[in-house]
Amino acid sequence: MSRIARTAPAGLALALAVTLSACGSSGGDVAADEKQTLTVWAMGAEGEKLADVAEVYEKANPNITVKVTPIGWDVAHQKLVSAAAAGTLPDVAQMGGSYLGEFAELGVLEPVDTKVFDKKAFFPAGWEQGEVDGTAYGVPWYVDTRVLYYRTDLAEKAGVSAAPANWKQLQDLATAYQKKAGTKWGLSIQPSGLDTVQNFYSFLYSAGGEIVNERGEAVIDSPEAVKALKEYGSYFDKGLSNKSVQPGYDVVKDFGNGRVPMFFGGPWHVTLLNEGQPQIKGKWAIAGVPADASSTSMAGGSSLVVSKDSEHKAAATEFIQYLTDTKGQSDWYERTKDLPANTSAWESGVLADDADLQTFKKQMDTAKSSPSLANWTEITDQVDQAIAKVTQGKASAEDALKTAQSEIEGLVKQ
Repeated sequence: MSRIARTAPAGLALALAVTLSACGSSGGDVAADEKQTLTVWAMGAEGEKLADVAEVYEKANPNITVKVTPIGWDVAHQKLVSAAAAGTLPDVAQMGGSYLGEFAELGVLEPVDTKVFDKKAFFPAGWEQGEVDGTAYGVPWYVDTRVLYYRTDLAEKAGVSAAPANWKQLQDLATAYQKKAGTKWGLSIQPSGLDTVQNFYSFLYSAGGEIVNERGEAVIDSPEAVKALKEYGSYFDKGLSNKSVQPGYDVVKDFGNGRVPMFFGGPWHVTLLNEGQPQIKGKWAIAGVPADASSTSMAGGSSLVVSKDSEHKAAATEFIQYLTDTKGQSDWYERTKDLPANTSAWESGVLADDADLQTFKKQMDTAKSSPSLANWTEITDQVDQAIAKVTQGKASAEDALKTAQSEIEGLVKQ
C-alpha cells in the first residue's frame, strides 16, 4: 500500500542515458481532436480502476481510444526502464516521486505545460514531487501523508482524554498505554530494514531537519536531525517500541487486538481498519503528527507524466486535465479513496464533511516531499542504516548520522 518506487543502479542509468541521447524526440504530434489511441500505464490498484475511468472518457471523446495497461508495482520500475531504453514509453505513465528524478535525468519526460496546469491548484508538496531542478515533469494525481492512529478506548483506560499534540505528550501516552492500559507496546515505529526512513520522517521533519536541503547539500547530521533520531531511538531504549519487528509486519491486526495502541499510517489504513477490525469501530481515532518545532509529515502519492517521444502530447495533456481537475479528482476519490491532489476537490461533498479526511488535508497542507533525485533510494538507505544502529543500541544518534552524512555527501556529488 505504500506504493514505494525503487530506482535503478547508477551504472544502468548512465548506460540508458547514453542510449537515449541518440534517440531524440519523434517530433510529430497528432492534434487532440483527431482520431487516435492514447497509451497509458498505471500501477497497482490504480491501474485496475483507471480502465473504468477511461471508458467514461472515451464516451465523451469518441475520437480518443484510451488503452490502459495495469502494471504491478513489483515490476513497474523495470518495465519503465526497459521501455525508456527502447523508446517505447507509453504516452502517459503514473510515476511516484522516487521515479521522477531518475527518468527526468534520462531525458525521456516532457516538461509540464504550466500554462495548462497551475501549481497553485495542488498541494504544494504534491506539486514538488513532480519537479526536478525547478522544472515540473509530473502533474499530481493523488497524494498521501502519514497521521497518528491511536486507540481512544485504551487511552481513556490510561487516563488520557485527548490526542497527543507534541513529542512529550506522545511519549507520555505511549508510557501510559503500557503501564495503565496493559498494552504490549506504546507506539509502533519501524526499528530497521528497508524504508525505515518513512517512519522517521514524521520526527525528522517536525524537528526541522532534512536529509538533503534545497541547495542539494547533505544535512542529515544537523542538530535538528540528531534531536529527531534521539527522540525516535528513545522509544526503543525505554521498551515502548519493538526493536525486532519482522519484515512485512502489518500493524493493523495488533492495533485491533490492543497489543499496539498507536502507529503512524496513511489514508488506506482507515479502510483496512473499518473492514478488517470491525470490533474496534468507534474505539480509535486519527490525529495530526505530534509536533516539535512543527507538525510536519511526509508527502507521498503519484504524478502523471507524458513521454517526450509521444506523438499524442495534446491528447495526453487533455486526458491528464480530465483526471486532475476538480470533478475528475472527486470522481477518482469515490472510486479508489486516493486523496485528491487538487485542493478544490476538498471543498464539497464527503471530502469537506468527513472529519478524518480533513485531518489528512490539514496534514497535507504542511507535508514535506522528498527531493526528486535519481539516487534517492541509495541516499535513504544510508539513513535506514543510521536509524538501525540507534534503535539496536549500536551507536549514538550523533555518530550514526555523522557516518550517514559522510556517505550521503558522496552520493549527492555524483
